[in-house]
Amino acid sequence: MRAHEAGALHGDIGNRGPAWLRTPVDVNALVPQLWPRHVARGPAGALTVAGLDVRDLAAEFGTAAYVLDEDDLRGRCREFRAAFPDADVYYAGKAFLCRAVVRMIAEEGLFLDVCTGGELATALSAGMPPERIGFHGNNKSVTELTRAVDAGVGRIIVDSFTEIDRLTALARERGVRPRVLLRVTVGVEAHTHEFIATAHEDQKFGFSLAGGAAATAAFRILDEDVLELRGLHSHIGSQIFDASGFEVSARRVLALQAQIRDARGVELPELDLGGGFGIAYTTQDDPASPHELAKRLRKIVDGECAAENLAVPHLSVEPGRAIVGPAVFTLYEVGTVKDVDGLRTYVSVDGGMSDNIRTALYDASYSATLANRASSTVPMLARVVGKHCESGDIVVKDEFLPADVQPGDLVAVPGTGAYCRSMASNYNHVPRPPVVAVRDGHARVIVRRETEDDLLALDVG
Repeated sequence: MRAHEAGALHGDIGNRGPAWLRTPVDVNALVPQLWPRHVARGPAGALTVAGLDVRDLAAEFGTAAYVLDEDDLRGRCREFRAAFPDADVYYAGKAFLCRAVVRMIAEEGLFLDVCTGGELATALSAGMPPERIGFHGNNKSVTELTRAVDAGVGRIIVDSFTEIDRLTALARERGVRPRVLLRVTVGVEAHTHEFIATAHEDQKFGFSLAGGAAATAAFRILDEDVLELRGLHSHIGSQIFDASGFEVSARRVLALQAQIRDARGVELPELDLGGGFGIAYTTQDDPASPHELAKRLRKIVDGECAAENLAVPHLSVEPGRAIVGPAVFTLYEVGTVKDVDGLRTYVSVDGGMSDNIRTALYDASYSATLANRASSTVPMLARVVGKHCESGDIVVKDEFLPADVQPGDLVAVPGTGAYCRSMASNYNHVPRPPVVAVRDGHARVIVRRETEDDLLALDVG
C-alpha cells in the first residue's frame, strides 16, 4: 500500500481514534495529571488558572497564548531539589528559556544548562551566576566557547575532539583552567521516538564508549592537564518512563570511570546522568515523581559504584520538560468546525504548527478541552488543527470535545511548556504567541506577542 504523501498522520481513515482513547463519561472533566496544578473549572464551567478565568486572559492577552502556572513551575523545581538533596539539579534550558524563567529557577535553587550562545546570553542577562551554568552542545563555536570561558561558566560538557582542541587552546591563551565533563555515548537507545533517543551509537552527540573514543578523549584531557576533567556525562533520550535505560547507562559509564582510575590513577569526582524524564501528555503516560526518580537513580549508582569499587561521585541531573512541560497550557480560539463526510470533525484554531511543531515533527500526542464553558452535549471525537497551509498542521490528533463546539469557543491544550515556544516559528508569517505567567490571581507577560512590525523589521529588502 502506498504511503500517504502528507505523512503517516494522514494515512488513517475514518472516525476511529487510537485504540486506547475511550469516550469520556464527562467531557468537561479534567484529568489532573495532564494540567497545571492550579487549573480548575470555575462555577460557570470555564477554566481558571491560579484564580483567573481563561476568558479574561483571552480578552486581555489574545489567543493563541501560552499560559504558565508559575507556582506549578516553582513547585516542581522545589520537588527536584528535595528529591536530590546531595546532587546538582540543572534545569535544561532548551525546553523553554526566557529571562523570567531563569530567575524563577535560580530563586528555587537550581542550576541551569544551556546549549547555544543565545541561551547563554539569556542566562547571563537574567543574572544567573555563571558558576551555576553548564554549557552543552555538539558544535560549539570558538566564539561561544570564548564567551563561556570569559564568563566563567561552571562547567563545559565537551562533545568532540575538535572541541577539546578549541577549548584547550583558549584555556592556554587566557591562562585559565575550565572545568569540563566528557559526554559519553553509551549505546543505550531509550524507548522513545527515534529522533529524540540520543544515546545510541549512530548519532551526533558525544564520544563513543564502545569504539574507545570516550576513553581516548579522557586520557587526552588528563595527559595534557590544561582542562580540569571533573567527570562523565550521559544522556539517553527524552520522554523516558523506564529506569532500566539509566541502569545500563550508569553501569557502562562507571565502567569507564573505573578504566580511567586503573589507567591514570584518577577517580573523577562527578557524574551527570542527564535528563529526559517523561511527563503526562495523555492518560496513557504514567511519569514517576522526582522522589521516585531519585530513589531509583541513587540505587543504580550506589550499586554500580560498589561493583566497581568506586567512591560514589557527586551526581547531577538535568530535568527540563519535567519542570516546565506540565506547568503550561496553550489557549486557542476556535475559528471553524468542519465535519468531513462523517469521517472526521476538524476543529481549527488560531495557532498550529508554528506554536507547536511536536505533533508534526515527532508524532506527539496531546490532549485538549473546551475551555470557556462547560457543555451538556455528547462527546465528539475531533481533530484539533491549526491555520497553516499544511495538511500536517495538527495540534491534537484525536480528542473528545463536546459536539456543540463552535467558532468563538476557547480550546486549551495542556503539557505545552516544553519545546513548544522553544521550537516555535513564523511559518506563513504568523507572529509567535506570548507567554503569560499567572500567579496568585495576577497575570504578567514574560515573553510578549510578536507583531507584524517585528516580522517586517527583519526584512531589509
